[in-house]
Parts: sequence; structure tokens; C-alpha cells
Amino acid sequence: MLNMTEFIDMISDKIPNLELKKDVPMSRLTSFRIGGPVDCAAYPKTEAELSDLLKLCAEAGIEPVILGAGTNVLAPDAGLRKLVIVLKDALEGMEKINDTGIRVMAGVTMSRAAVFAAGLNLGGLEFAHGIPGTIGGGVYMNAGAYGGEIKDVCTRVRIMEMNGEARWITNEEAAFSYRHSAIEDNPWIVVAAEFQLTPTPEEEVWAKMKELIGKRRASQPLDLPSAGSAFKRPVGGYAAALIDQTGLKGFQVGGAAVSEKHAGFVVNLGGATAADVQELLQQVSDKVFERTGIRLEPEVRIW
Repeated sequence: MLNMTEFIDMISDKIPNLELKKDVPMSRLTSFRIGGPVDCAAYPKTEAELSDLLKLCAEAGIEPVILGAGTNVLAPDAGLRKLVIVLKDALEGMEKINDTGIRVMAGVTMSRAAVFAAGLNLGGLEFAHGIPGTIGGGVYMNAGAYGGEIKDVCTRVRIMEMNGEARWITNEEAAFSYRHSAIEDNPWIVVAAEFQLTPTPEEEVWAKMKELIGKRRASQPLDLPSAGSAFKRPVGGYAAALIDQTGLKGFQVGGAAVSEKHAGFVVNLGGATAADVQELLQQVSDKVFERTGIRLEPEVRIW
């Protein structure tokens, strides 16, 4: 097996146009602004580049890690001695495919996709406008907000297997459920997704998006680094309400804290470590369980 330095040289030789960056801090790649360096970050601009890179990885016995916008990831303080394939701002492109359908590449942010749809007088993605993250990540975890979910509008997903082979799967094959899809259960990467939307005047779409933006700004701590909702919604309740009822707003471990503004968010007050966040998540889960008998599970992906 090649070491990472030798493998990076191989990538540069065989895929000369592929953008590579060495020793990139994960704190620059995640919305928590936490995490040590990765050996190498690769930014494939096309499906072909991604395919070629994955084939090289398979040939060399290298297991890469896939990252979108890093808005739902807690990266380790020590960093990763791995190749991280970053799709945000890399695997991009949007197009109209029929009267009510659009195709969006995985690296496009959810907000940009919603704006693109609005410009085509198409509604249905308004809920996605304020969700941080990419289409790839949103499809992967069936992202949702304010009554809307990816599963409601996504008809097909183009996935790529780790051998570089790509194909389309249907909404049914994606098996979307609450914050989950079959893509998570398989070694697949989201390359693109297609959405069937509803003819809606652009001004109506924007009015709805502005309404949701207002709700987010009023209720969420958008001024501090976080990874969005820290816990999954439990059966029979809401994580934020349970945390608030347990008296944990403002509860702090190191530089990490439960938001004073929204108890469902864990925020980086400055200098928080991954260890701080993990300890905070565990303590909050334990304290809520002690008080209510309900065990909260992290929605944040802990790498």
C-alpha cells in the first residue's frame, strides 16, 4: 500500500487538473470551526474527476472520506490522516430538465438550489433555502425543515460507488426516512439529484423563503459556529424542548455550550474542541434521560 505522500504524487501525475490541498485544517471545512488537519483535501470539479480519483483510491488501497459543506460534522481535534474528498464548491452545476424539474449537482448548496428554482418560477424547495449544507449532504440525510423534506421533492439520485461507477436510483430505492436514506447504509456518494417541483410565481416563492429566513434569524444562533440541530427529534417530543425543560440552556463544557437562544443547538463560543462538544452532548443526553426517561441521540456526525 502506498503511503499518503506517494499517493498524492500519483494523483497529481494521473489527474493533473484535480485541485489538491495538503494539511488543510478541518476547522476550515466545517461549520463548527473545529478539527485538526487532514493529510490532503481533493476538490473534484466533474463526475469524471471524482470517478478517476475513486478508481485510484481503490487501486492504491486508500479509503477516502467524503465531505460536503461540513455543516453537520464534528471533526476530531487530532485531524485525519486521510484523503478527504470535498464536494462543496467543487462538484457544481444546475439545470432545468423539464417544465417542473431541475437537476442539481451534489456540491451546490441547498440555498442556491432553492434560489435557482425560484428563478424558474418553481416552488417546493423553499424549506431548503436556510438549511446549511449541500444538496449531496441534504439528500444523504434527507434534510428537512419547517414541514418540508428532501424526500418530498427528490425523484432520482445519481450515486457513485467507491469503484467509481455511477448510476441513478429512484426515490423509492433511496428509501428516505427521518434524517436518513439508504445511501447512508451503502458505500455510495451522491453525485447529483433531480427534483420535481410545483409551478409557483417567483414572488410567492421568495415571500415564503423570506418568511422562513425571518423565523430562523429570530430563533436560531446564526451568529455562532454550530452544526445545526445537535440532536435528532425523539419519539414523543422535541429535543430542544426537553433540553430547555431540563434547565440546560447555556450549559457549557469548555468552549462549547447549549445555545441560550435555541436549546437544540450546541455552539462554539470560541476555542471549543471536539472533546468539549462530545462531552457536552453526552452530558446533555444523560441529564435529559435522568429527568425525562428519553434518550437523545446526536444528529451531528461525529468523525
